[in-house]
Amino acid sequence: MRGQTRQTLRESDHKPDREQEHKPDHKPGRRPGTRRRALSAVAAMAIGVMTLGALTPPASAASAATSASAGRDAVRQSLNALVRDDGMPAALASVKGRDGRTRTYTAGVGDLSTGSKVPVGGQVRIGSNTKAFTAVVVLQLVGEGKIALGADVDTYLPGLVRGKGIDGRRITVRQLLQQTSGLPNYTNYLGDDVRYYTPRELLATALRHPADFAPGKKWAYSNTNYIVAGLIVQKVTGRPLAEEMDRRIIKRVGLRHTYFPAPGDARIREPHPHGYYRESADGPLRDITEIDPSWGWAAGQLISTDSDLNRFFGALLAGRLLPPAQLAQMRSTVPAEATFGPGARYGLGLVSRPLPCGGLSWGHGGSFPGYETRSGATDDGRAASVAVTMQLTDEASRRNLERAVDTALCR
Repeated sequence: MRGQTRQTLRESDHKPDREQEHKPDHKPGRRPGTRRRALSAVAAMAIGVMTLGALTPPASAASAATSASAGRDAVRQSLNALVRDDGMPAALASVKGRDGRTRTYTAGVGDLSTGSKVPVGGQVRIGSNTKAFTAVVVLQLVGEGKIALGADVDTYLPGLVRGKGIDGRRITVRQLLQQTSGLPNYTNYLGDDVRYYTPRELLATALRHPADFAPGKKWAYSNTNYIVAGLIVQKVTGRPLAEEMDRRIIKRVGLRHTYFPAPGDARIREPHPHGYYRESADGPLRDITEIDPSWGWAAGQLISTDSDLNRFFGALLAGRLLPPAQLAQMRSTVPAEATFGPGARYGLGLVSRPLPCGGLSWGHGGSFPGYETRSGATDDGRAASVAVTMQLTDEASRRNLERAVDTALCR
């Protein structure tokens, strides 16, 4: 626990549980989110430090190597801080640089009950990063002429979206994806009943409450928007959303460690750090790794890795998932600083944030019991994703996680 756990340092140059470097792979390949309960920061654990080699390169090469080493040190230090200062049991990161090389990092402990190492490239629940996947599927269908962004919800789901101040005839598909529909957020009303939910149950939960505002009048983050978007995908295609994501995105760009859990599947399939939950600031930690994720559905159900998230957002910005017209629509943004921080803007399932080194990062982020993730990619090919193994509830920790991504992109 904080202030009681002994911090240990392990030094390694190439050990896979601390940092790995990969050559470019040319094969085809809110605070966001779905949040259930308030959590608090926890125990500080171990970190890893990488040693430098003994060879002395020429002066120019030495300067470049020193700069690269300093960048890697900055990423490691940011993960160290998330574990030591913010109390995360573990932190993981994957960073793709301008040179096309990918480096992976870990800090902390993967399983508090055994003290096992954090698996490099471990799977985590990516929460609201799922929204970017859902938005891509919708926009692909727009490009195919099967959905229109300006069409109202009733065009595809006649009579389904009705409530106090809520009328699907007045809400457009664009407003769903851009979080400007005014639909109330169903996750505010689920309580603690963690069980299997159908998408229509989730929507019904939201529709028992009045609209937050008239469609198009404001911006406010609501997971309900993406439940409706997912239902539209299923109505238009005649197939489950999970199948459409798998066919149109996951297999298309080679996301080998990303999947949409089947109904009732509470486990995480591949090596993963355990996720933790705490009822109160002084309460015990509880392992919440295995949980039915159906309450997130199109808004937050996916499981993935930091490296796969980098591949996804990189492929998206490179135009490998959407035609130019639809990618431009996705990048058409409105202010979203209240949720995503200073300078942040929300497109269609895509967030832009200004980088401290200049330019913008494009990505999303996710919050799910046991895990918190942030991801960003740039137009010049950089990408970074960082995950921690507790859901964040305090502003300072969220900003520290976002700064870790910025550090990785700017290193």
